[in-house]
Amino acid sequence: MADGEIDSGVFDLDRIRRLVELMKEHGLAEIDLREAEQQVRLCLASTTPTAALTSTVSTTTTETPATETASDVTPEHIVLIKSPMVGTFYSKPNPNSDPYSRVGDHVDPTTTVCIIEAMKVFNDIPAEVSGKIVAVLAEDEEPVDVGRPLFRVDTSQ
Repeated sequence: MADGEIDSGVFDLDRIRRLVELMKEHGLAEIDLREAEQQVRLCLASTTPTAALTSTVSTTTTETPATETASDVTPEHIVLIKSPMVGTFYSKPNPNSDPYSRVGDHVDPTTTVCIIEAMKVFNDIPAEVSGKIVAVLAEDEEPVDVGRPLFRVDTSQ
């Protein structure tokens, strides 16, 4: 190597870009490269779709605000179905289909209420409670984060 040249090794920007693309293409969450005394570790934001398919994640919680005013009080029988992952919300399996769930529909714990697409994987989201859907809180093709409320369900009905 000539004086003034820097051997960037594993830290070569083009190489890192190619590695990130390969990680996305193959669904990898993390890679760790070492070359001599250099090391780079790449982690992509979320591998939740894989985890969501293999683990049981509760997507429902009751809303209990810390400081309640008359307008903020959510009755105990109202439960929020929340997104268990980061992705894109879809209310129906394809554009020509009816929605999985609408306001007024009765659901049980195994009823699929929507799908969330994450990293090109479509994940069915179950209601996990029995009751009547009283509100749909997300729009089709809307990006959602973990914990984002998707539906309000009245469990007293």
